[in-house]
Amino acid sequence: MAGCCAHDAAALRTSRRLLWIVLILNAGMFAVEAVAGWQAQSVALQADALDFLGDSANYAIALFVLTRSVAWRSGSALAKGLTMAGFGLFLLIASLLHVLVGSAPEAPVMGVVGAVALLINMVCTVLLFRFRDGDANLRAVWLCSRNDAIGNLAVMAAAGGVFLTGTPWPDLAVGLGLAALAIGAGLSVIRQARGELRAAAGAAPAE
Repeated sequence: MAGCCAHDAAALRTSRRLLWIVLILNAGMFAVEAVAGWQAQSVALQADALDFLGDSANYAIALFVLTRSVAWRSGSALAKGLTMAGFGLFLLIASLLHVLVGSAPEAPVMGVVGAVALLINMVCTVLLFRFRDGDANLRAVWLCSRNDAIGNLAVMAAAGGVFLTGTPWPDLAVGLGLAALAIGAGLSVIRQARGELRAAAGAAPAE
């Protein structure tokens, strides 16, 4: 029993350390991409910046509930799932509005910042890979990093498209794709979190 407790404590310390690392990295990249996205007038970069901000909040919440009950962890995961889906809907609307008033963004800025963001997110995804099959709270953390890495590849592809065509359409297409990815991941987390909450409620009388 003591060995098991020691193993759990070590795993908890590792999880907490990894979450702090990715929290700091994501908060820093939010600041970088927010400024770059505004200067380059890129929907894709602005969307990715907001995603970094949302992920930073998710990692902070994951740290807060890490040692709390299943109900706490699943409840926070449900909130994160709703936030992810809400972010996707917001991005969908923003991308469609940009069709009416937007201009071609600065492709070089998109490419460089997208490459830096991709490197950061690849590091975060590798660090959090162990959480891919965890509870809804930790799985949401891994899904955020996975989605970000995919999003950064898409931003770089959009930069190439904008450079070749001189139009904002590749940037807008990526914005719409990131919106769909966020909505899909959010719904996945919501379903798992609701299942865990129902299971916890059913087990409560037996405790």
